[in-house]
Amino acid sequence: MTGPMPRKAALAAWIGSALEYYDFFIYGTAAALVFNKVFFPAYASATGTLLALATFGVGYLARPVGAVILGHIGDRFGRKRVLVFTLLLMGITTFCVGCLPTYGQVGLLAPVLLVVLRLLQGLSAAGEQAGANSMSLEHAPEHRRAFFTSFTLSGTQAGQILATAIFLPVAALPQEQLLAWGWRLPFWGSALVVIVGLVVRRTLAETPVFQRIEVAKLPIAVLFRDHWTDVLRVVVAATIASVSTIFTVYALSYAVNTIGLASSSMLWVGVLANVVALVAIPLLAGLADRVGRKPVFVAGCVGCGVLIFPYLWSISIGSYPLVFAVGILLFGVVYSGVNGVWPALYGEMFSAKVRLSGMAIGTQIGFAIAGFAPSVVAAIGTAKQDWLGVAIFTAGVCLVAAAAAASAPETHRVPTSELGFRRRTEPMTGSPQSSVARP
Repeated sequence: MTGPMPRKAALAAWIGSALEYYDFFIYGTAAALVFNKVFFPAYASATGTLLALATFGVGYLARPVGAVILGHIGDRFGRKRVLVFTLLLMGITTFCVGCLPTYGQVGLLAPVLLVVLRLLQGLSAAGEQAGANSMSLEHAPEHRRAFFTSFTLSGTQAGQILATAIFLPVAALPQEQLLAWGWRLPFWGSALVVIVGLVVRRTLAETPVFQRIEVAKLPIAVLFRDHWTDVLRVVVAATIASVSTIFTVYALSYAVNTIGLASSSMLWVGVLANVVALVAIPLLAGLADRVGRKPVFVAGCVGCGVLIFPYLWSISIGSYPLVFAVGILLFGVVYSGVNGVWPALYGEMFSAKVRLSGMAIGTQIGFAIAGFAPSVVAAIGTAKQDWLGVAIFTAGVCLVAAAAAASAPETHRVPTSELGFRRRTEPMTGSPQSSVARP
């Protein structure tokens, strides 16, 4: 029987991540649909789109720095402090994006301010998932860690649904109203996001695992002394997030700006795929509690590498039925195998003493690479026939991420108290005995 605290921690992770990533994803949608016209109107259409997508990627530059800072705070002073801070920072900066003057009003100052606020968003996002995952993993029952930690990613999908759904009526506005004031409304909605999120997170207790450990004075030093290979492994595996950024940002821009598909239809692809993911993520995480983390994660990576080809091809030929069918299968089902498992897969590589730092630094470097994937593939080409090169690039990333995860130890049967400890064989009383060495 599961007690109330694991469920409360999972719920707090779900709600907090939904609210946090609502803020983060409305920026990505606006970058794909609006920002090239509002902040970069002096450039040609293709160049303006490329610059707008680059501002989306800029937010990922701050993530490794934020991961070091927030990872230290979370492993030194507690998970709860990080979760409250990240929510406040994301909400405030997102609200300010909605208040920015346009290029037509202040010239180059407008995109400069946009980049500054995007960097602050990235700083916030750096500690969000690692903090929520650490909190839910350390409260979870031994045999259901993947299931409970998956609620962080379910919350992320819910935030994306909310962000996309908010943009549906906004994108339907007449072009003049959309560019004048309509795009600002989703950003201003973050004020309510902050209030709701703070109420939820301030009532959550610190994890008993963190309260029992001897806190390291400099967690990052312990991390790179004892877990540098795990950090590297997480960095490479986390580049699988390129599937998400290419699906939500590049493919949307390619479909609307290059092929000429309706923006409302493409936004609905994202909404429906994420609705499916809300169900698929906990189901596939539950499967990982039974068969292991690696089989589910690796299968998800390989499946994404295969399905990206028919998805982009279906966009290139303008087939709405195929776009919906393949998009939902790719992002709603197969990618959920990755999202449902990585919180447990990555978190279980580290001991509680450095868990938040390890997850934050490893994932955020990988996510930083993934954040620029839309800009990289846009540079490959924006013509109608260039989808194949984009698909090959994405598939390559998927295979590399799968290989990194396959090299990790399987941890689904390791007790929580032993996660991240190095096992070694030492001669004791004449025979080899297994012991656990703490980092």
